[in-house]
Amino acid sequence: MLHKKYKVGIYMEGHIYSEYGKMGMGSLRYLENEIVCVIDSEYHGTNINNHHSSLKSVPIVKNLDLAIDLGMEVLILGIAPSGGKIPSGWIPVIKNALSKKISIVNGLHDLLGQRFKKLIIDKNQWIWDVRVPKFEPQIATGKAANLDNTRLLMVGTDMACGKMTTALEIYSMARKKNINCGFLATGQIGITITGDGIPLDAFKVDHACGAVEQKILENSDKDLIVIEGQGSLLHPGSTATLPLMRGSCPTHIILCHRAEKENLRYPENIKIPDLVKFIELNENIASVFGTFSDAKCIGISLNTSRLNDKMAKQIIKKIEKKTTLPVTDPIRYGVKKLWKNLIIN
Repeated sequence: MLHKKYKVGIYMEGHIYSEYGKMGMGSLRYLENEIVCVIDSEYHGTNINNHHSSLKSVPIVKNLDLAIDLGMEVLILGIAPSGGKIPSGWIPVIKNALSKKISIVNGLHDLLGQRFKKLIIDKNQWIWDVRVPKFEPQIATGKAANLDNTRLLMVGTDMACGKMTTALEIYSMARKKNINCGFLATGQIGITITGDGIPLDAFKVDHACGAVEQKILENSDKDLIVIEGQGSLLHPGSTATLPLMRGSCPTHIILCHRAEKENLRYPENIKIPDLVKFIELNENIASVFGTFSDAKCIGISLNTSRLNDKMAKQIIKKIEKKTTLPVTDPIRYGVKKLWKNLIIN
């Protein structure tokens, strides 16, 4: 777990504008630690909010030494590429950081703990491989369906379309409303931010449902459990959504979608279906026509970051009319509209 006392730097080399930079962007937006800088040699001398206006003010520096001069104690590897591989060009930076007593947070599938543990030179230094399961669960049994609380799951039309962001914004609002609320992080960013959760895509397929169920049952005393989504039923490379549905037996879902996308980001030949029909698909698979909890979609979270304000409002209005559901961009316009149909048991 990343203790709040540590001062953090985020290594983003080459990924300030990349869709793979979501580990860094999520940390910048939600991490409670003091973030002293972002490291990127191309944009050094600027501020991260010069490039992404929704983020707080954090300077961008050229290299590791300048980050250390600013007081960095922990280096977060700020990318989450498809397949979870560490770029070969980042290895010298990681070794250099370890040689200077800097701890590492690694959210990639390429594990660093065993590989570089001999390079740790200080007793207070560590490597946190976030995507390492902490327990081996039992096979899921559907027990979550017997709980009388509200379980809200994020689902998506694609990877990287706003599921984590939407979940954290909903969770933040619930806490402000003093609702007895739990949060189930299912990916490396959510786990890094909250210090708890399950790296869902690191569990064996047979264990994935059970891992979700175990964490849901651990939060059974909560009136609301917000479940960070993963993947998409549409994506041929994703197996994550179904275990989330079976393990959590959601009572409500929110659909997350990139406003400008008509096809998957990759593979691009796969067309995103009609949103109304896709919502129905997710509802029916989640509940299996009433066998499990009757999961209803309460709204749509729309990522409009590639659109200007006028275009964003136009497409929100268009999708609201088509689906008859409340639609919002959580970062631009907040999540208040998504509460309209949320019933807290």
